[in-house]
This record gives sequence, C-alpha cells and structure tokens, in this order.
Amino acid sequence: MLQVDDYIKAGKIASQVRENVRKKNWVGKTVYEICEEIESEIVKYGAKCAFPVNTSLNEVAAHYTAEPNDQKTIMDSDLVKIDLGAQINGYIADTAVTVCYNPEYDVLVQAAEDALSNAMSMIKIGVKASDVGRTIEKTVKQMGFIPIANLSGHSLEQYTIHAGKSIPNIWSIGSFSLSGTTAYACEPFVTLNDGLGFVKEGKIKNIFALVSRKKTKNSEADEMVDFIWENFNMLPFALRWLVKKWDEKKARELLEFLIKKKSVRSYPVLIEAKSKPVAQAEHTFIPTDEGAIITTIA
Repeated sequence: MLQVDDYIKAGKIASQVRENVRKKNWVGKTVYEICEEIESEIVKYGAKCAFPVNTSLNEVAAHYTAEPNDQKTIMDSDLVKIDLGAQINGYIADTAVTVCYNPEYDVLVQAAEDALSNAMSMIKIGVKASDVGRTIEKTVKQMGFIPIANLSGHSLEQYTIHAGKSIPNIWSIGSFSLSGTTAYACEPFVTLNDGLGFVKEGKIKNIFALVSRKKTKNSEADEMVDFIWENFNMLPFALRWLVKKWDEKKARELLEFLIKKKSVRSYPVLIEAKSKPVAQAEHTFIPTDEGAIITTIA
C-alpha cells in the first residue's frame, strides 16, 4: 500500500532543506562541509538521509559525494548540482537544485527548472512517461540547450531509490502509464547545445549500496554488512558514514572486499561525454486523477 503520509512528510523536509540550499552562498565551502551540513539538517528536521548528498560540479552530472574530509572547494565559477534525499520509514523524497554564482549559466539552470515545472504541470494518472520526456526535451531545446538522454527520473519504493520504472528526459519509443499507486522522481538534466547530451562513467566511485546480506566468512566484513543493513537498509551510503565506526583505511579495505564478494555495489560518477557543464532540477511526485501531489514542492 502506498504510504502517502510518509512520502509527504519526507517531501516537506526535503523541500525545506533544498530551499535552504538554494538561498545559501556556498562559495569557499568544501564539498565535505556542504554534504555534512545538509545531511545534518535533514536529520535535525526529523527524517533520515535517503542517500548521501550529491555535490556534482560542472561537467559531473551526478553521483559525486564528499570523501572523508574532502577538501574540494566551491569556486564562484562552479555549477553545483546538490541532489538530496530524505526518508521516513523508508519512503523517499528525492529532490535537487543547481546553485550557481556564474551568470553565464543562469539560463542553463533555468532550463532545467522550466523543464521540471512543465513536466509537473502535465502529470496525472494515465499520462505516458514518454510524453513527460517529450515535454522535457521540447522545453530544453526551445531554450537553446539539450537534455541528457541517458539519465532519467525513476519510480520509488520503500527503501528503494531506483525501483524499475524510468521517467525519460527525451521522447522515447516504448513507455508505461503513470500509476496513482506509485511515487516517482522526475529530474531533467540539461547541458549546452554543443555537448553530446549523454553521460559516461568516471573513475571515481564514492557512493555504495548493499546488494546481499549473504555471509562472507570474514567476520569483520560480515559485521560491516550488518551495520549497513541496520543503518541504511538497501539505500545508498557513503564512506563518510562508515568512518564513524571504522578508521578510514580499514573501512576502505572492508568495502573493497565486499564489492569483490558482490555484497556491495559502487556507483561511478557520471560525466557529460564532452565535458560540458550540466544543470539539474528534481521533484518527487505521486500522480492523481486531477494532477500531481508534488511531495517536494516548497
């Protein structure tokens, strides 16, 4: 059964945190400070983090979170995508904002926001996901940019951030109709017209998720699996979240072991294929007969 109340509670917290993020000047802050501050705020408001805060800069579209004591610092020329998630009892609100202090990218950021807004305005039960993608693509291209074709929104389930259905950012053949018994995230990613409009995987992998709780015959690794399960369930987590219990060297060793055993998976950063800057905007919503319950609207 769809736990609408928990989705709405999580959404209210996530949207409040996102709007605080939007208003703040992050120039001079490290990505470590940003992630820790935003994650602490989610907890302070009464939710748990659904995944590590993503602070993806410039051509990095997604999946960068701070390493322990990460000293990468925000400059006034950076385009910063801050993707955050709150969860109540495993029911997730996933939302993102692009903050930028470089006027050169103002319209790019606006294109992502407008594409999201136009997509939300057409949502209701029965609408085809491909038509949502068509609206996003049309909005973005009319503003002189292109969407990232191989990134998409997604359905959500309890303790599952990517639950199998995709909300595309382009018109695509083959689709499904939106259901009133499912929550979804819609997240347009937008890049410059001379970009490739696709992302590729980078070498950095600093977000992880549990895949299996099967015993490994290594007592320390099994203890880490139990810790991950008890604290994060099957949701993504960061190395930063493990160094509160293990020192960094040991945590890295155990994680590598668990990845080799296929107990844990890692998520590589995703980079625009021609290294062009990317902007993002995102809401979580539940379709109704009349429109959308946008859980992450401020």
